[in-house]
Formats: sequence, C-alpha cells, structure tokens
Amino acid sequence: MTPIFLAAATTTPEEPNPLVPHVSEIVLVLVIFGLLFLLVRKYVVPAFEKSFAERRDAIEGGIERAEQAQAEAARLLEQYNAQLAEARAEAAQIREGARAEAQRIVEDLRSQAQEESARIVARGAEQLAAQRSQVVRELRGEIGTLAVELSEKIVGQTLSDDASVRSTVDAFLAEIEQQQASGAARAGGPGGAA
Repeated sequence: MTPIFLAAATTTPEEPNPLVPHVSEIVLVLVIFGLLFLLVRKYVVPAFEKSFAERRDAIEGGIERAEQAQAEAARLLEQYNAQLAEARAEAAQIREGARAEAQRIVEDLRSQAQEESARIVARGAEQLAAQRSQVVRELRGEIGTLAVELSEKIVGQTLSDDASVRSTVDAFLAEIEQQQASGAARAGGPGGAA
C-alpha cells in the first residue's frame, strides 16, 4: 500500500500547481480590476464626493445658521432689554408726572377750599353784620318807644309826639354805645382783664 500512496504523493511537473495562478488569469483579473476601478472612480466616487460635500455643507451651514440664529437671538435679547429699560424709565417718568399732577391738583383743591372757606366766612360776617345792624335798628326803635312810654308814666304827660324827645333818646343810646365800646377797649387792653 505504500507504493500507491507514494505515487499519489509525487506530482508530475506537467500538472499545474493549484496555488500558483496562470498568467492569463492574472492578466484577466488585472483588466477586470482596472475596468472596475475606472467605473468606480468615474461614477461612484463623484457621487460619494457630492454626497459628502452636501453633508459637509449641510453640517457647516447648520452650524453657521445656528451661530447666526444665536447672534440674532442675542441681538433681540439686547434690543428687548433696551426696550424694557426704556419702558421702565418711561413708566417711572409717568409715575413721577402723575405724582406731581396729583400734588398740583391737591394744592389747587386746597387753595380752592381755602378761598371758598374765606368767601363763606366773609359772607357769614357780612350777613352777621347786616343782621346785627338790623337788630340794633329794631332795638333802638323799641328802646326809644319803651323809654318814651316809661318817661310818660313817670312824668305823666304824652311825650311821643315831640321830635326833641326822639333826638334825646338817640343821643342817650349813642352815649350807651360809646360807653360799651370804651369798656370793651379797656377790658381787652393791658390794664383790663381778658
């Protein structure tokens, strides 16, 4: 059995070695590889490059747009803050103006109230003086009449027809008023009691 095994183990030089390819196969593989390389280089690689460039542009553009949006947002925030500060300043001015206006209105109302009060007091004083003078006139007439009646009872004669009696009564009343005025001046003076 050994000889058969040895016969199978020895190879003849005419048989090709399966590990070494033929030259025609190498040339054919190189030609096919070259054609595939050219096809890939001409059609596939530009499509990949184009897709890669589009993605790169999209990413870089997205980043750039994001930066622009962020810059725009920052600008809008600054603008908003400026408008807010302006609005606050304007509101403060309006409040101050309103306070000043309210103070002016209060002062106007106060002065009007004081003027009205003074007018009412003056009108009251005028009415009081008019009433006083009316009462004094009425009292003079009554005092004169009572004095004449009393004098008639004392004297026993009719005195009401005489004009001189009237002038005497008027002079008497004037003297009483003068004494009251001088007494009031002494009571309010430095020697009198207050």
